[in-house]
Amino acid sequence: MLILSTLLLPVLAAGQTRAQRYLDSLMRTEPFRSAQMGVLAVKVGGDTVAQWGRLHKMEPASNTKLITTGLALACLGPEYRFQTSIAIDGTVSEGVLHGDVYILGGGDPTLASRDSIASGIDGVFAKWKKMLTAAGIKRIDGNVLGDGRWLDGERELPSWLYEDIGTYYGTGGGGLSFYRNKLDFKVSAGAKTGDPIHIGPVYPDTPWMTFRYRCTTGKAGTGDQLYLYTSDLAPIGEMRGTFAVDKGPKTVECSNKFAAFTCAHEFYKYLKSSGLPVKGYGDIDDFGHIRLDLGGSTAPARAASPQEGLTVLGITRSPQLRRIAYLVNQRSDNFYAESLLRTLGKERRGSACYDSCYVAQREAFRSLGVDPSYGVSLYDGSGLSRKNAVSADFFCRFLRALMDQPVFEAFAGTLSQPGVGSQAGRLRSEPQTVRSRIWYKSGSMEGVRCYTGFVTPTDGGKEDTIIFSVLLNSYSGPNWMAMSRLDKLIALIAAEN
Repeated sequence: MLILSTLLLPVLAAGQTRAQRYLDSLMRTEPFRSAQMGVLAVKVGGDTVAQWGRLHKMEPASNTKLITTGLALACLGPEYRFQTSIAIDGTVSEGVLHGDVYILGGGDPTLASRDSIASGIDGVFAKWKKMLTAAGIKRIDGNVLGDGRWLDGERELPSWLYEDIGTYYGTGGGGLSFYRNKLDFKVSAGAKTGDPIHIGPVYPDTPWMTFRYRCTTGKAGTGDQLYLYTSDLAPIGEMRGTFAVDKGPKTVECSNKFAAFTCAHEFYKYLKSSGLPVKGYGDIDDFGHIRLDLGGSTAPARAASPQEGLTVLGITRSPQLRRIAYLVNQRSDNFYAESLLRTLGKERRGSACYDSCYVAQREAFRSLGVDPSYGVSLYDGSGLSRKNAVSADFFCRFLRALMDQPVFEAFAGTLSQPGVGSQAGRLRSEPQTVRSRIWYKSGSMEGVRCYTGFVTPTDGGKEDTIIFSVLLNSYSGPNWMAMSRLDKLIALIAAEN
C-alpha cells in the first residue's frame, strides 16, 4: 500500500496540483459557489498550476493599474518626466510685462502634491519667479493664467460612480494639476446625533467656490460618511452625509474641479507676497477662452493665445515616471494612474481623450505582442469604472510579455509583497520564505477582490517563475473569509515552485 501511494503521488501532482484541488473545493462551497471567479496560475515554461474560468472577463478593480503602469513604463520609459513651462504672451518694456503669464501644464500629477518624491511648491514657485525676473520682469500688467490645454478631453468618466467623483480618490486630472486636485476640509462632529457638524475648507484657498453643507452628526460607530457633490460646470460644492458623534476631528479630502485656476491663484499670491506685482489670475476653459471669474461673468470671452505662439521662459520637471508608477501600485493611486493613461494617449495618439487612450492602449498591447482582441475591455486607467473587464488569462499574457521587456525590473519594483507595507496583514501564517517570493497588486471594490502578480522560484530560472491572476467578483460573504481563502490559494500557488 505504501508503494502504491508513493507511485501515485507523482501522477496526482502532474494531473492536479494542491492549488487546483483547493480551488475546486473552494468553488463548491458558499459564498464562493454563487460568486464569479477567474483564476490562472501558470509557469513561464508553460505548466498550468491552477485555473478556473480563466477566459471569463471580470471586474479587475485596481488590478487595472498593473496594465496602466506597465504600458506607461514600456511606452514612455522609466525616466520619462512631465514638464511644466512658464511662458508670456506680451512684451516687456522698462521692467513691465504688458501681457499675461501662462503656466503651461504638461500633465505633471505631482505638482504641489506634498509627496516625498515631489519638489515643494514654494521651491517650484521660486524657480518660476526666477524665470520671470531673468526676463527683466518687475511688474505684470496682466494676469497669471493656468493653462491645462495639453491634456484635452473629459477629466472623469460617466461610468465612475457619482459619489466617487467628489472624493479625493475619484478626482480627475488635467494638463495642469495642483495638490493632486484635492480640497481639504477640517471636520468635527456636533455635540449629539442630528446636530450640524463643524466643517470648512482649509487648503488650498478657493475663494471663488460656494460650499453648501447638508451634513449632520451621525450615530456612534457609523464613521465618516461625507461626500462632496461637485463638478466643473459651476463653482459650487455640496457636502452631504454624516460624521459620527464618536469620531475625532479629521481632515476630509475631496475633489477640486478647478485645479488650473487654483494653481494660478496660488502663484499669483506668491508673486504678490514676494514683491512682484501682478494684476490678477485665471485659467483657460475647455473652449480656449480666458476665465478671470468663475462666478458667471457676463463680460465677453477673450481667446487665449495659442501655446505655440507664446514665449517660453523656462521649464520645471516632475520626478521620473518609475517613481510615480511605484506610488500608483503601492498605494493604489487613482489620480496618478489616470494621469499616466491620459499621457499615454497624448504621447501616442496626440489626444488625451479617453477614446484616444483606448486606441493607444490597444496599439501598445500589440507592440508588446499581446493580442487585445479577447480578454480585455478597459475604460480607464485606475479601475474605478465598473465597466472594466479583464480575464485572468489576459493578465497573465500581459505580465508574460512584460517579462521580456527592458522595463520589467522597474515594473516589478512597483509591486507589493504580503507581510510588507499596505499588505502587512496578508499571508501571516506563511513562512517568510514563501511571502518573500510573491510580488503582486491587490484590487478591491464592493463584492470584488483581485490579486495579480508573480512568484519567483526557490531555485531554477525564469522558466519556473509563476505568473498568476486571481479575480473574485459578485462576492457577498464577509471580507475576512475572502481574504483568508484567497491568501491560502496564493500560498498554495507559490508552493508549486
